[in-house]
Amino acid sequence: MFDSYGREIAYLRVSVTDRCNLRCVYCMPPEGVEPLRHEEILTFEEIAMVVGVAVGLGFRKVRLTGGEPLARKGIASLVRLLRPIRGLETLAMTTNGTLLAPLAAELARAGLDSVNISLDTLDPPRYARLTRGGRVEDALAGIKAARAAGLPVKLNVVVLDGDEASGGAGERDGDEGPGGGRRVGRHLSGPGGLDDIRAFAAEIGARVQTIARYRLDEEKRERGEAFDRPPRCGDCDRLRLLANGTLRPCLHGSAGVPVDFADIEGSIRRAVGLKPARGLACADLAVGQIGG
Repeated sequence: MFDSYGREIAYLRVSVTDRCNLRCVYCMPPEGVEPLRHEEILTFEEIAMVVGVAVGLGFRKVRLTGGEPLARKGIASLVRLLRPIRGLETLAMTTNGTLLAPLAAELARAGLDSVNISLDTLDPPRYARLTRGGRVEDALAGIKAARAAGLPVKLNVVVLDGDEASGGAGERDGDEGPGGGRRVGRHLSGPGGLDDIRAFAAEIGARVQTIARYRLDEEKRERGEAFDRPPRCGDCDRLRLLANGTLRPCLHGSAGVPVDFADIEGSIRRAVGLKPARGLACADLAVGQIGG
């Protein structure tokens, strides 16, 4: 499919839940967000219906996100539902990895193609501060289990400002979205920082992807060549399906199209038609509710 600006839209990010077991400083406020009710969340069968129609329209890549997708019970069952869809070339997942170790082999057997795992630092105290209580040991166990299961792994590193990277005065409760700031020296070279993460990735056969810190309530800024993600607006090929069944044309925007299950194709076409030329600001959701 092509949007109004000639961009091919072939990548569907599916938020399977708005719940997460961590409270990362750049993702959500310390108290978290009010969760959706069980009856508001799409079933696996409903997700598979939307994905099937999207692939029929030319979407080739699907990524399962959250919240934390592994917090959704039975997530491997969804992978098994999606994998047989003819035309689906890539089925991937983004996770914080802390729940991955006991599930990696099952996900690989179910047909997951690859996994992106958030790892902003290897330093345990800093990891605990950035995630508000997480254990880097759990994330590392998940990473190693994924590699042992034969899954290609990409490590997502949000490059933070100096104070924020160390959990210091630069941290603001409720900051949204990986992104922002150019003063990144501590995060790049400090203990457990990006240099050490690159060395760890090389050791286990993983790749590293740097993500510029962004805030959803601010207009999107292009980052040039300094970071791997987010993509430039002119290159955006994404549509997002939220856990409540709303299609979001743009991460940096509040426009949405509730999926009409009597006309899924029409819903997808309307959402693609609403994609803006460039991202502005999202006023109603935190990044953890959208899936990045």
